Amino acid sequence: MKKFRGLLPVVVLAAVVAGGCADQRPSPPIAETTVAGTVPVSTVPPGAATAPAPTATTAPTPTKGALKTFTTADGQLAFDLPAAWTVRDPAGELPEGGGAFAEVTNEAGKPLATLRTNMATGSTCTEKYPFAEFESQQLPALAQGGTVPRYVFETRGNSSAPGPADTPAAAYGITVMPAPSGNTACPIFHFFTWPPTAAMFGAFYNPENNKTPGADGLAYLEQARKYMDTTEYQNIRRMITSLRPAG
Repeated sequence: MKKFRGLLPVVVLAAVVAGGCADQRPSPPIAETTVAGTVPVSTVPPGAATAPAPTATTAPTPTKGALKTFTTADGQLAFDLPAAWTVRDPAGELPEGGGAFAEVTNEAGKPLATLRTNMATGSTCTEKYPFAEFESQQLPALAQGGTVPRYVFETRGNSSAPGPADTPAAAYGITVMPAPSGNTACPIFHFFTWPPTAAMFGAFYNPENNKTPGADGLAYLEQARKYMDTTEYQNIRRMITSLRPAG
């Protein structure tokens, strides 16, 4: 059974919030050295699976109902979301030096995505898993230093080889990590470069929050794939891909 520890789409062996308690050890460097140049829209490599092929999203996604624009309390970023959804900002303690920490919930109060900035990250890949990218879209409005982040909905593991044991194996969000190559990939790592350090906007797929009609009885990864067909997911994708510098 997959464990859901909050919404932060971080499947890493080390990730810390910049600042924090006085006795906190120095933050590791941001994992930028693994990315060079523009990140391409990804495709599933040959032999990867029973997983569905990815879809590069280029056209606006239809939404249900009116949209509203939210600007983070620090005035740095903005995104569009359904008018009936709510944003809590700040949703928790901010890191030393400020930043954004906003949580988006739907009409029922279920959390769907978290946006955080001014984060320091570090990761080590010690094991790889079968993977699938359901879809991927470049986000040029968030480009930094020639690197273009991308929105991705991806999974780890399959029916014969499960993903990481201690974290959910499906997540949607923004990343600067290159599309995996070959048949396996490191654990999901959804962070993108944003001054002064790094940021994240997304969530693990959680059947308790991400309601998926008709998915009862299906395996977790099958539920995640079915969730893509819901209006709620389409609104989530449009919301996250609308993230941009405010003003």
